[in-house]
Amino acid sequence: MRSIWNGAISFGLVSIPIKLVNATESRSVSFRQIHAEDGGRIRYRKVCELDGEEVTQAEIGKAYEDADGTMIPITDADLAALPLPTAKTIEIVAFVPAGEIDPLQMDAAYYLSASGVPAAKPYTLLREALKRSDKVAVAKYALRGRERLGMLRVVDDVIAMHGLLWPDEIRAPEGVAPETSVSIREAELDLADALMATLGEVDITTLHDDYREAVEEMIAAKAEGGEGLAPPEPEGERGGKVIDLMAALESSVRAAKEARGEGGVAEVTELPPRKRAARTPKETGARKSTAKTAAKKTAAPARKSTSKATAAGGKAGAGKSATKSTAKSTAKSTAKKAAAKKTTAKKATPRKRTA
Repeated sequence: MRSIWNGAISFGLVSIPIKLVNATESRSVSFRQIHAEDGGRIRYRKVCELDGEEVTQAEIGKAYEDADGTMIPITDADLAALPLPTAKTIEIVAFVPAGEIDPLQMDAAYYLSASGVPAAKPYTLLREALKRSDKVAVAKYALRGRERLGMLRVVDDVIAMHGLLWPDEIRAPEGVAPETSVSIREAELDLADALMATLGEVDITTLHDDYREAVEEMIAAKAEGGEGLAPPEPEGERGGKVIDLMAALESSVRAAKEARGEGGVAEVTELPPRKRAARTPKETGARKSTAKTAAKKTAAPARKSTSKATAAGGKAGAGKSATKSTAKSTAKSTAKKAAAKKTTAKKATPRKRTA
């Protein structure tokens, strides 16, 4: 593969001569513009708008357009005079876990090739250090007249570099999320999980561009004098408003199973119970205090009923004692009355007179 940039990796005091090679290529089918009437190529000519003359590439320079439309000429000498320490160096500035790199920052990908025999050992050292640390290197480099940010990682036995956008080049997703408040039911989440489980995983190397293949087939057919491919059968409407989300999810699960050759009726996959969020200490304390209060409230009526029973028992005991004392006093009173009657009878009996 042809290199597009030669320089070195700066790894502390270690310098590793490398070559930069494109790691990707576009396979898209490109088209030319033609004159539809006679098939002639349409070409663009570079013309100066002041004199109307066509100019060559050697006569074209650079300029910065100011806010008021003024053109400020910038020469290659002006750019070469700027302090750019990374002009020929990929300067590693940090090593971080790969998860700290936002995929939104990912840009073009390159392979870094060791340049010459002396570069083999330091190149291998950096590669193995990246493997063992399970981290990626964040670096700064210059390419095509501007300084860029990059991420170095290991792919097989090669160090690859991904160009990264600068953090201030990532736009905030303001106003993108739905503004309408909606609630998702557990049953809907379970069906979504079941659909994900049914679709399963895929070997990404088996995926291909169906549209590009269709374009190539159409071009081959027309090149042989044919009329191209027959238009496809119109499909039903897709992407409209979902009326019944549950029904749509169930149909999706069934279709996914049929596509995998499983067939049958869509069934919801049994999933483990969802973990509840851990309670904070405040919530735990609140639950304990609530339980204590409820226990007190429950115990209070029992105490009241016990007190009532005790009082009732006391009253009953007092009643029995009062009954016993009343009976005793009545018996004594009756005995006294009987004795009094006997005494009265003795007094009333007349004495016999002596002759």
